[in-house]
Amino acid sequence: MKYDIRNTERKPNYKNLLKVLECKKPSQPTLFEFFMNNTLYAFLLEKEKLVYSDIKEYYVQVAKAFAVAGYDYVTLLACDLMFNPYDKHGKESASLNESAVVYDRKSFDAFDWPDAKVFDYSRLDYVSSRLSDGMKMVPCGPGGVLENVIALMGYDNLCYALYDNPSLVGDICDKVGSTLVEYYRITSPRNDVVAVISNDDWGFNTQTMISTEHLRKYIIPWHREIVDVIHGAGKPAILHSCGNREIVINDIISAGYDAIHSFEDNICPVEDLYKEYSGKIAVLGGIDLDFVCRATPDEVYDRSRKMVETAKSGYALGSGNSIPEYVPVENYMAMISAVYE
Repeated sequence: MKYDIRNTERKPNYKNLLKVLECKKPSQPTLFEFFMNNTLYAFLLEKEKLVYSDIKEYYVQVAKAFAVAGYDYVTLLACDLMFNPYDKHGKESASLNESAVVYDRKSFDAFDWPDAKVFDYSRLDYVSSRLSDGMKMVPCGPGGVLENVIALMGYDNLCYALYDNPSLVGDICDKVGSTLVEYYRITSPRNDVVAVISNDDWGFNTQTMISTEHLRKYIIPWHREIVDVIHGAGKPAILHSCGNREIVINDIISAGYDAIHSFEDNICPVEDLYKEYSGKIAVLGGIDLDFVCRATPDEVYDRSRKMVETAKSGYALGSGNSIPEYVPVENYMAMISAVYE
């Protein structure tokens, strides 16, 4: 494989990611990925498959794979907190209306709302003690405010309730938002945490999922609180949000986020967004996932290398979203090889 970097020496240094998040130039070109996939993790570790039976050991393997690929950190969920126990992950597709559990005042009152303080966060200690030298952790959330509200209510129910029962929407957002604030209050202060991801999808390809008026009334205020808690612990806050957010990009910046992640060429190529917002907010990833899948390895490498050479500060190279199973391994390797020159 032309772009195989598995035996290339590249020592982790979390300070590079910190420099990027401060919109400064890191000591060397830096990588960022939200998450990859188990097949790729096994490939990087030169294993047939990972051990899945123990969540702590699983994340140790993920951390080792991140280190082999050249990342300065590992992302992980800090505990098993979730709002709607119905799991859509692993399905080829799932309706945004599937398995709604809170849709009126009666179901709201009867719902067993989770308490972030009662969960077991010991995996952070376990993984931290086994990280490669120079690495730290980047915890992400169990979904974001809007994501979890949609998972609880169903998308159609939410859209109707925004007009028919706005007080219910407000109460659900407050339950979700306050729980996430507490989750980040627990995870952010740790010395082995370099930054924190707040992950909340806000948009479709052409527009936000709910109106900007409703985003600013129900969702963004809780993101400000999340950022305040993360910053209060002295850590940078990264927003991972899929979809078209162009109309609220200044709201994201004013909320205090240090970096933004998730880009698609058909919405706004990362090169254009970096040019416009460089210095205002760090830009992470952005090499369009469809492009990474369809282009040749050399084309992926060339675009990635050009982005690295252009974005000298406040940028870390990676995909526009994540690395699912269907991404060709050589194309992924071609992308990350651009920081090895």
